[in-house]
Amino acid sequence: MRELLLDLYGAALRAADPAAAVRHELSERPLPSGAPVHVLALGKAAAGMAGAAVSVLDQSKASFAGGVVVGTSGAKPANRALRYVTGDHPLPGPASARAAEAIADAVASVHADHQALVLLSGGASSLAAAPVGSVAAGDLSALWSFLLGSGRDIVAVNTVRKRCLRWGAGRLAAALAPRPVTVLCISDVIGDDPGTVGSGPCAPDPRWAREVLSLLESVAGARDIPVSVRRLLERQAAGDLPDTLKPGDAVFRNVTTHVIASNRLAVRGVARRAQELGLPVLAGASDLSGEAREAGTRIGAFLRAGGGGASCFVWGGETTVSLGAGTAGQGGRCQELALAAAAELDDVPGVALLAAGTDGRDGPTDAAGALVDGATWARIAGLGRNPEADLSAHDAYHALEAAGALLHTGPTGTNVMDVVIGLRQRAVRDALRPGAGNPPPG
Repeated sequence: MRELLLDLYGAALRAADPAAAVRHELSERPLPSGAPVHVLALGKAAAGMAGAAVSVLDQSKASFAGGVVVGTSGAKPANRALRYVTGDHPLPGPASARAAEAIADAVASVHADHQALVLLSGGASSLAAAPVGSVAAGDLSALWSFLLGSGRDIVAVNTVRKRCLRWGAGRLAAALAPRPVTVLCISDVIGDDPGTVGSGPCAPDPRWAREVLSLLESVAGARDIPVSVRRLLERQAAGDLPDTLKPGDAVFRNVTTHVIASNRLAVRGVARRAQELGLPVLAGASDLSGEAREAGTRIGAFLRAGGGGASCFVWGGETTVSLGAGTAGQGGRCQELALAAAAELDDVPGVALLAAGTDGRDGPTDAAGALVDGATWARIAGLGRNPEADLSAHDAYHALEAAGALLHTGPTGTNVMDVVIGLRQRAVRDALRPGAGNPPPG
């Protein structure tokens, strides 16, 4: 079953390939101007997106004027006219600050009669993070750390984070205005809102400072809000500082945004591959959310009960993990979901599950997620660990590592949230029968 799950996971990644999405979009919908093009690519998929964009521009004889790519430590685009900068992730640090400054240099080089192509993907909130105004760099990192462990979804997290970012909440669009700006966005958020992806560098912010302060207080409590962050929000709410740029502001007049890839494509890719293999498949919507442990329990119980008669199941979305004070465990949302599912599937034969981030990284770990089956829970216990205690301590990484259940892929070059794929034994039997389709890689 492991090989088949990996085959299906690979189909999810191929369906959300950032380079293919950019090539398709630019061929179907050319840029609005013939002016020289500056490329600014930000996020985990930045390298692939930028490479594809430059290739299309070269083939179309458009004038490519250079640019910057802010991404992870993975593959770099080959074009020498693109400056490549690596930022910090998941918490901002010195490399993120250098990346933010590199964006400033790139913006300064865009002549008044040129245009910008902004290629945006998830991860940009940290990779290109530098504080705005009076927010202290240390407070920026503290805010990120708290929000990422708060259990709030990415919409709430980025509602706060964009406020504090040099390039968040439409500030990149403002710096480029009034030049034409085309934004191609690979969504890593439920709902595919460009104002949430990467903290919305080219999108308006509909929320007001007082709302955001109330949201942050509801999450953190007054004493836990970093001092400079609270001060910024209070001064904006009082009118002492301008609020963020709102819908209808003139700086967005020449900004055009298209979402070109999302989790829905990844889910469809899995379903399509399963159908090629002759598997009865049940694909859910890309709205998997809530606490990872609760989601894993629900999914595990569903598979244990028979899964409605299908053989392959796929869900997409992004869960959360709420860390309590003093939590010392290690893991990520997909690992926690998988371990919770393993508890439900304990001693259930012929069932397996993969839960993984499409970016190849689950939380602050080196794993993309995990693969579990009916023997995983007992295997962990047999090695001297207490899987229930590990789950309660949010220490899924070490429990799954002991069982050999972690999935390591390295950076995948895309980022469209997570996929969870379940199989029942009939799926494997049918998929491997002669003539059922291409066999999974061995």
